[in-house]
Amino acid sequence: MSNISKHSLIFRALLAMCSLGLCVSAAACGGPGASDKAASSATPSISASPAPSGMTKLTGVSASGTLGKEPKISFATPKSVKNNTYAILQEGNGAVINDGDRICTQGIALSAKDGSQLADTWTKNTPDCSMKIDKNSMNAGYYQLLKGQKINSTVAFGVNDQGNAYIMALTLVSKEKVLARATGAKVKNIPSNLPKVTLDKNGKPSLDLGAYKPGDKLVVQPLIAGTGKTVKASDTVSAQYTGWTLDKSGKLIQFDSSWDRGAASDFSLSQVIAGWTKGLTGQKVGSQVLLIVPPNEGYGSTAQNKIPANSTLYFVIDILYAG
Repeated sequence: MSNISKHSLIFRALLAMCSLGLCVSAAACGGPGASDKAASSATPSISASPAPSGMTKLTGVSASGTLGKEPKISFATPKSVKNNTYAILQEGNGAVINDGDRICTQGIALSAKDGSQLADTWTKNTPDCSMKIDKNSMNAGYYQLLKGQKINSTVAFGVNDQGNAYIMALTLVSKEKVLARATGAKVKNIPSNLPKVTLDKNGKPSLDLGAYKPGDKLVVQPLIAGTGKTVKASDTVSAQYTGWTLDKSGKLIQFDSSWDRGAASDFSLSQVIAGWTKGLTGQKVGSQVLLIVPPNEGYGSTAQNKIPANSTLYFVIDILYAG
């Protein structure tokens, strides 16, 4: 965390305050998913649609500038700001945002007291790509507000954290469809002595160890070869996964599965066990990977809930996103 600026940390905190509930690390994404056609919005058209659930309109805030570029945000100060308030400052000209899209945003946070800039992602071009349009994981109001907007829109949110009031303006700069499971060609010539993986109709894996005996080295075996971007050690990944280990009696048990929770999980590869960091770095999005993680690359001599001390861990991981 030492290389993250104070302004970046403030911005991420403000994003979390907006109840999106999906803030992870900032990630460099692709450019706008629409034409770069210039469009000015000094007096933007504000949508007249009803307010989303639990939200009210934020009035007196405007934006000017070219759609998809850093806007100039204007409002009279000092401004009274409440949580769960919003305003559509610029209506975009790009692709429509739909269920299952992951959105990259550029943002500016401004003090409601004097209009001073507290943080932004535009200066260093570090858009945040943590937002997934998913009614099961998003606050209902934000889901209703953002679904159906267009890329290059700018939306303002009011944030009041115990009297510290801010205006946060997010420009929706790009989107991509979130994978539901690994996609690609099945890998051939998998060593016959490895555990066998089978998938149910939805993609959840099951594992048969057979006569397999683990060693003391990390095993990384791709099962499906994806064709997406290459995962870096500094990335946050979105993954569907299942993990197994042996209980104290030597029986194979499942200790965790995102499939059972009904949604993929996001992990910063800098904050997970070493086996995940080493095993997923260099893989491609869309891949499915079998990881066999020795204790020294996992939890070592520390027991973790269902995981006994000094356990070898077995994972089947579908890599759905990295950034």
